[in-house]
Amino acid sequence: MTHLRLALTFARRELRGGFKGFRVFFLCVMLGSAAISGVESLSTAFLGGLRDQGQTLLGGDVSVQLTHRQATPEEMKFLAAHGTVSQMASMRAMLYSVKGRERTLVEMKAVDGRWPMVGAPGLTPAQPISDVLHCEDDGVCGAAAEQSLLDRLHVKRGDLLRLGNVTLRLMAVVDSEPDRISGGFTLGPHLLVSTRVLAKSGLTGVGSLVDYNYRLMLKPGVTIASFRADAREQMRRQGWRVRDRRDAAPGLRRFIEQVSMFLTLVGLTALCVGGAGAGQAILAFLDRKRADIAILKSLGADGRLVFLTFFLQVMGIAVAATILGAALGAAVPFLAVWRYGDAMPVPPQFGFHAAPILLAMAFGLLTAVTFTVPPLSRSRVVPPASLFRDTVDPSGRAPLPYLLAAGAAALAILALALWTAPVPRFAAEFILGGAAVIGVLRLAGAGLKRGLALLPRARSPLVRLALANLTRPGAATGGIITALGLGLTLLATVTLLGKAVEAQVQNEIPATAPSFFFVDIQSADTAAFDKVIRSFSSAQAYQRTPMIRGRIVAANGIPARDLKVAPDARWAFNGDRGISYATTPPPDTELTAGKWWPPDYRGPTLISLDQAIADGAGLKLGDTMRLNVLGREIEGRITSFRRVNFRNLRQNFVLVLSPGVIDKAPHAFLATVRVDPAQENAMYMAVTDRFPSVSTVRVREAIAQLDAYLQKLSEGISLASLLTIVAGLLVLAGAITAGTRARVYDATILKVQGASRPRIALVHAIEFALLGVITAVLALAAGTVAAWAICRFILEIGFLFDPLAALATVAGGAASVLLFGLAGAVAALGVRPARVLRTA
Repeated sequence: MTHLRLALTFARRELRGGFKGFRVFFLCVMLGSAAISGVESLSTAFLGGLRDQGQTLLGGDVSVQLTHRQATPEEMKFLAAHGTVSQMASMRAMLYSVKGRERTLVEMKAVDGRWPMVGAPGLTPAQPISDVLHCEDDGVCGAAAEQSLLDRLHVKRGDLLRLGNVTLRLMAVVDSEPDRISGGFTLGPHLLVSTRVLAKSGLTGVGSLVDYNYRLMLKPGVTIASFRADAREQMRRQGWRVRDRRDAAPGLRRFIEQVSMFLTLVGLTALCVGGAGAGQAILAFLDRKRADIAILKSLGADGRLVFLTFFLQVMGIAVAATILGAALGAAVPFLAVWRYGDAMPVPPQFGFHAAPILLAMAFGLLTAVTFTVPPLSRSRVVPPASLFRDTVDPSGRAPLPYLLAAGAAALAILALALWTAPVPRFAAEFILGGAAVIGVLRLAGAGLKRGLALLPRARSPLVRLALANLTRPGAATGGIITALGLGLTLLATVTLLGKAVEAQVQNEIPATAPSFFFVDIQSADTAAFDKVIRSFSSAQAYQRTPMIRGRIVAANGIPARDLKVAPDARWAFNGDRGISYATTPPPDTELTAGKWWPPDYRGPTLISLDQAIADGAGLKLGDTMRLNVLGREIEGRITSFRRVNFRNLRQNFVLVLSPGVIDKAPHAFLATVRVDPAQENAMYMAVTDRFPSVSTVRVREAIAQLDAYLQKLSEGISLASLLTIVAGLLVLAGAITAGTRARVYDATILKVQGASRPRIALVHAIEFALLGVITAVLALAAGTVAAWAICRFILEIGFLFDPLAALATVAGGAASVLLFGLAGAVAALGVRPARVLRTA
């Protein structure tokens, strides 16, 4: 206790002088803590908003979804016994302008008179939704649509539209829908009509892809748990998909969690970069405190007191930095609403979120301990005489107990990151990758210093001086390469990865992807449809395939919800999937195991399953699966596995069944075709004119929409990566500041020897240009390897090295080091030699 009280006294007195020497350390810890607190606070606010607005976003307390079919009278009676029911149906359909030739694919939502039971739609002009969707005596019904639909069809309010067999009058523009967010991804603008329109449209033929949703406001005394318990048999036998207000938008929730996790890890990376710079700051600090430490030890202070004094001082600074950073981060949700309020998918939950702040502070303090304990421990074991020689003769390594303490803090950071991550595997891979990059950069920095020292003497004295500055004792070469290189590595990885994905979307996918997807082709129209498609001379790779919606109920007798499935394969067991049947393997089928059934097989159902899904679920040949198709369960045995490539945008089915049972179920057909761009519009018009009930998807438009989304995502990740670069630049500035005294001394000696300021400045320019180029090249190499590995093993796409992105990384890194280095050298060049010599 005596040591602690005395150390606290000394540390408090040291802190009276402010944060001199620790400004970079303070800023880096504050920046990283603010990033983590801000990201986690915003994520918590959004997820809280999802919970608070769950009833509005879902459209009720509970939602029951059925595919292909409406609820039977018995099912409706069951639902009505538990609460008030509102019916809604959604499907993709073709919408036509009556006054012109324009037509477009729309996401149609048909609602009943009770919609919405919670909230209200935003309409222009403002009016009751019942007035908008009212049907006139002449059979014309009202509709509302998004502004983008009006722009595509070149129509305005009051114009007539045609949907299947129904004529619609556009009565209002839809600005917002209370339950829009629970609908998921869309391919076209939204069209709002009444359920009467859907019934009269003729679009709901056999096998049409229609989703029927029944929203319930539960009666008093009926809980979500009791409803789920009562509906469990219906869910199992009838294919009900039940959601409740506690998880109204699972896709958005997962997206928020995953983006939050990535950005939190980026913030943690920035903290680690700052921590690496903190080690340099500590060494520079100890260099300035040599006399103080020597005096303390001469007066009888032991190594523990010296270490504890400076450790408490550093941790006091770290606590102040984390508190300020966490407080700044806590304000991010308010700033986000102020700046992007109208564009936010869900109103965030305002308030004080303690968990993100505590998490940010924990990460900040643990990072401070990890990176400051080893250099601080040198003050405990090094004798005063060695401290006076420390500038030219660096003393030994940190004692083992202190290294173990720092290692324990690093393990605590890892455990905390994995514990808070929604996808621990991704977090572990990110952290291990970052640790590997840091290790490589540190080794590269140490190897560079040794390698430059072994080079033959350069003929130019300016180059010799620049190389000597990079290799002399106490030079910050390794620290700068590690700190700035980590940020540049992350940026290079993201940039090259974005270019590879962009090339895949823009070049490779269109080369093999079909031009059109045709959905909901009725059996009676198949011959006529085939004739229309084959009438185009450039039509190729035409394929028409039966498609039925169904879901996996169980595998080997184990219910799907109880199966142990890998996260990347779980999607196949959640909800309905597209199922097909075939007598022979579809084109380009790649069997990985087993064999296909004979063409004339009509026995018990056999199944060909996607190899990736089988691996994720631990299934093998001979295992059984039970499927629910239109309320009827079908048992089948797995006889083959296939490699399914969803990135080619062709017809890809996880499940392909043998005919004999599945083909007796009512179903429609899906078709794809590739046609020359010159004939695309003609085919589009021919199909939509002849078959208005067929949903026609232009793949080029879907790819453009996907590309735009990926561009925004890549830009956001690149901006997040800049956080790490900012931390690296702060470390660079700190390293340059810490070396100012040595540079002033060197500049003075050179001036006395007759060197001019421009020549000394040129030495510094050569030094920092070399350091910047070397750092950028190392970062580019590490980023290239990381991007290639992600493309090869995770995304499974071809890697494309983009020279412009590489040049931008190298040039940006070199310019940053050069500019910061020259800015720091200005102070050394401005000092008069006489003043230095008088104080030497």
